[in-house]
Amino acid sequence: MREHPESPIFGPEDPRLDPPNPPEIQPVRSIVKAISWRVVGTLDTLILSFVILSFLGPLLGLEEASGADKIRTAALIALTEVATKMTLYYLHERLWSRLQWDRTVDEEGHYREGRRRSATKTATWRVLASADTMVLGFVFTGNLATAISIGGFEVITKLVLYFFHERYWARIRWGIIAGSA
Repeated sequence: MREHPESPIFGPEDPRLDPPNPPEIQPVRSIVKAISWRVVGTLDTLILSFVILSFLGPLLGLEEASGADKIRTAALIALTEVATKMTLYYLHERLWSRLQWDRTVDEEGHYREGRRRSATKTATWRVLASADTMVLGFVFTGNLATAISIGGFEVITKLVLYFFHERYWARIRWGIIAGSA
């Protein structure tokens, strides 16, 4: 049985395989998508940071703090993340809008994204975003082990949340100008 070669990441090597008029993903779609993800992500970071500061912080050498101090630190991490991650997410989204790998054009001229694309996009975003969380965790706690714990647990929770966020947005056609098939 003959294997079919995998499609190149940046588009077909043969220009005849390119659709003549591909769909265009508008920047406003990327902005709205970034905002929707940031709401989900910020709530996750706030809750996760508070739980780690409350239960693991003392075990990791973080000084005992009041409940108010823990929620304040968790809120500082989560709210600072809003600015850093909105910017990083928008740039990540724009880069992926240019990559053709595991994406096809349907009969109505819209992109259809495969699960491999969603999974790979999820992984690349998670590496970038968790590094950002770890840096912010260290800045606001001064404790590397706590920062790594927050970023490490976040990998698990946000991988799941982000994958479902991507699959939901893959069904929404708003912000995409259809091309011809």
